[in-house]
Amino acid sequence: MKDLRRYLVLKYIQYLVLSSSNAISTFLGLLGSLYTIITLRSAKVSSKSTAVLISSLAKADILVSVSLGWEVATWTLGVRASAAAFAPALPQNLLTANAHASCLLLSCVAFEAYLITFFPTESRRLRTVTKARLTARIIWILVTAECTLFQMDDLLKASSSSAPTHGPCPWWFHVSSTAAALLRSLSYFLGVLLRIANVYIYYKIFFSISNR
Repeated sequence: MKDLRRYLVLKYIQYLVLSSSNAISTFLGLLGSLYTIITLRSAKVSSKSTAVLISSLAKADILVSVSLGWEVATWTLGVRASAAAFAPALPQNLLTANAHASCLLLSCVAFEAYLITFFPTESRRLRTVTKARLTARIIWILVTAECTLFQMDDLLKASSSSAPTHGPCPWWFHVSSTAAALLRSLSYFLGVLLRIANVYIYYKIFFSISNR
């Protein structure tokens, strides 16, 4: 459990404290996720709702690995031109999906810690493995839809120069661009709110434990 707590601290620093990821935090995050996945597969770790959320958090770094692998492949295999035409911003969209999924999962872990601290008996029905899996599944559905919209918008922007000026294409391009811009703004404000909520939750937990 101490290792899992250290991993959560690392992830909180990486996604909710730092303004943007850097090479060091990304590398440490990947190592921590790999170690956490191996640890959670051990028979010594009981299957609880928190473990389900942490497992989903660790698996989110698979998107980072795919993004890095894609960039390495485009440079080393000489397919940069074709890859840029097919997926101009795929690596960045995968990193965005990873960051958003991680922030939501970390907030779920914080909320569960709040329930355990202040409402241990009343919240027992909410803190089940089934509900944790459902929550993680909903988060991944939302993040996948967001990533798909961003990718579609980037593809339309990349092909806008050769797109016809009549028919439904300009209308669809405008709708996609507007929806992507609104979603990016919403994601930014949601990220700010999640940071404030997490600070408040752990502030309450810290002083509650100190008073006890």
